[in-house]
Amino acid sequence: MAKADAWGAPGGTAFERREARGDGLAGNTRLIAEPAYRRLLAAEPLLRRSIPALIILFLIVIAALRCLSLMNERDEVERDTKAILSLAAGQMASAIAADPNAASTGALDLLENAGRLGAMGRSHVLAVTDGAFKIIAVSPLSTGWQGRSLDNLVQGGQPLFMFGERAGVMNVSIAGRDWYAAVSLTASRKNAAAVLVPQEAVFDSWRKTVSLNVTLFVLTAGVLIIILYAYFGQAARAQAADRIYLEAHQRIDMALVRGRCGLWDWDMVRGKMYWSRSMYDMLGYEPCDTMLSFGEVDEIIHPEDGDLFELANRIVEREIDHIDQVFRMRHADGQWVWMRARAQVIDPEAPEIQLIGIAVDVTEQRHLALRSEAADLRLRTAIENINESFVLWDASEHLIMCNSKFQKDNGLSDRDVMPGAARTALEERMLAFASERRLANSNGPQGGVTLERQLADGRWLQVNELRTRDGGTVSVGSDITQIKLHQEKLVDSERRLMATIHDLSLARRAEEERARELVELNRKYMKETERAEAANRAKSEFLANMSHELRTPLNAIIGFSELMEQGLFGPLGSPRYEEYATDINGSGKYLLGVINDILDMSKIEAGQFSVDREEIDLCPLIKETVRVVSLQAAEKSIAVETRIADSMRLYADRRAIKQIVINLLSNAVKFTGQGGHISVRARNTSGALVLTIEDNGCGIPKEALGKLGRPFEQVQNQFSKNHAGSGLGLAISRSLAELQGGALKIRSTEGVGTIVSVRIPVKKATPVKVAA
Repeated sequence: MAKADAWGAPGGTAFERREARGDGLAGNTRLIAEPAYRRLLAAEPLLRRSIPALIILFLIVIAALRCLSLMNERDEVERDTKAILSLAAGQMASAIAADPNAASTGALDLLENAGRLGAMGRSHVLAVTDGAFKIIAVSPLSTGWQGRSLDNLVQGGQPLFMFGERAGVMNVSIAGRDWYAAVSLTASRKNAAAVLVPQEAVFDSWRKTVSLNVTLFVLTAGVLIIILYAYFGQAARAQAADRIYLEAHQRIDMALVRGRCGLWDWDMVRGKMYWSRSMYDMLGYEPCDTMLSFGEVDEIIHPEDGDLFELANRIVEREIDHIDQVFRMRHADGQWVWMRARAQVIDPEAPEIQLIGIAVDVTEQRHLALRSEAADLRLRTAIENINESFVLWDASEHLIMCNSKFQKDNGLSDRDVMPGAARTALEERMLAFASERRLANSNGPQGGVTLERQLADGRWLQVNELRTRDGGTVSVGSDITQIKLHQEKLVDSERRLMATIHDLSLARRAEEERARELVELNRKYMKETERAEAANRAKSEFLANMSHELRTPLNAIIGFSELMEQGLFGPLGSPRYEEYATDINGSGKYLLGVINDILDMSKIEAGQFSVDREEIDLCPLIKETVRVVSLQAAEKSIAVETRIADSMRLYADRRAIKQIVINLLSNAVKFTGQGGHISVRARNTSGALVLTIEDNGCGIPKEALGKLGRPFEQVQNQFSKNHAGSGLGLAISRSLAELQGGALKIRSTEGVGTIVSVRIPVKKATPVKVAA
């Protein structure tokens, strides 16, 4: 009771007041009042929308009332004007009726008197007419109506001239202008009095009044619109400020919620405390916008963690001006939440003390610290019980911890190994080592340091030092005394074993050398066997082809010779014998060509064909070879086209190049049909000369291209079966090209033509040995 009264809380303790009201944190207090700024923001849009409507309605009402007033005023002006016109016309007609001579002699005076009596203005026109409505007198004279017929001047006023006063005042038109006109006839109908006035003159003052009212209305509306615009601008700025405030408030609330902290505002004089919504969220209570009492807050604080009232007394007595304390508070579900409260007095000199600060949920940190402490204890126990020496240094080479094994190995006391001792000072107190050497680390410089030490008592230690992530060093020393003893024995055994291995290596090397020699001999034997078999096959094929190529012309020579010898067809001078003699001559020449080709091929394969390289001008050489085959081409009407630059040169054997070109051109002419076309081209590319011979002859089947270039190989189809030949021309050409470091390639399409390309190096090249 004394505590509660000390803080100015009326009517008993906070707990008793809470029980009497039925509220409090334990009762899960509901939100009982909506903030005032939210109610204002909710009501503001309706008010803001109604103001423009009210202003517009106000302007419409004023405009309608003023329009009605102006229309009434116009009607009054029109009525007054018509009454004046009717009265003036009647008076003038009465005056003329009373004095008939007034219409002729005193008409002007009559008009002036009528104008004065009727208060006529300068715009009014008074006229006196005879019975035919011819104007006798008119005022003012400036109208120019004197002597004119009034009924001709006035349009739309026939009732006036027929009925007079009974027609009343009418709207008429004179010279395109609207007038009011009143006509009064005398009883004898010999004279008439007319009063007229322009409508624009009648309503001139009324129009000025209308203009003035419109101007005043526009100005009033403009002022109201400006005020409305200023109101909307101010409202927009206020709304933006409200939005910024709400957004800032929401961001602060979200930051507090995400940061697991709450805002405290502690009024020490009134004994009240304000919590932010995040504070309620952390403790699981429903938010409340009302202030909390000390008793309500003190009830949910763990009694072992301090007394809130005692803390408040110290602040009031000015002993402290801030709070930084860790305590437990009860969650809505009954659990205890660890909180760290920090608050500061806003103004220590103010008479009313008020603190503001935050409270942070440190439950996880608290539990983590407890787990870390337990883990540290387990780690220290484990390190102390291992058989190796252990020591941990921080990044500045100061001791963090070590075990008793490290102390024993280095002769250190408990006083020496106090945490924080410098490594250099500690190493000075260690026992001296008998020997120490650094071992190579397989993990490189980043793998740490490995040392091998022999202590003064003869024991050996292997010390591994590794860098920790924070830059410190951990050192573990293992006793390797037994390993070193075994190592010495192993070194001796290894020495004897190495000697034995050396002897075995020499024997194995000799055995491997003999095995390699046998493998090499076997490989050479198999290679020679394959070459012999290939030569035997080539020999058989060669003999088979040769028997056919030689037998055919020899049979022709022998057969025709026997016929000529026996004289079966008469004397030798007959035409048939001449034909036989021609066939014998052709067969002999063909046989000679085959034998020459065979000899050339034999020389090439035997390596006895000599290549004499020289600088050759290609254009004359090609033209010369074209002339050799031109006769054969002319017999079949084949066009031979050459496209070779005049300055094209190469380094090669003239005889070989000429024979290659003649062989290829002869084949092209042989397998090109009547009226065909042969093209000879040459070009330099990548340090070599490429000679291309293209024809549009019978072509070569795709599957037969691989056989071309072999001795006595010919491709037979429906286009080439009638052409005789030994099949050695392409083989000789290919071999001659390869001897000069070149190559021969064939591309062909059956029924379209053939392209043969010969590539010869332009500069001197190493000759290539042609395989047999």
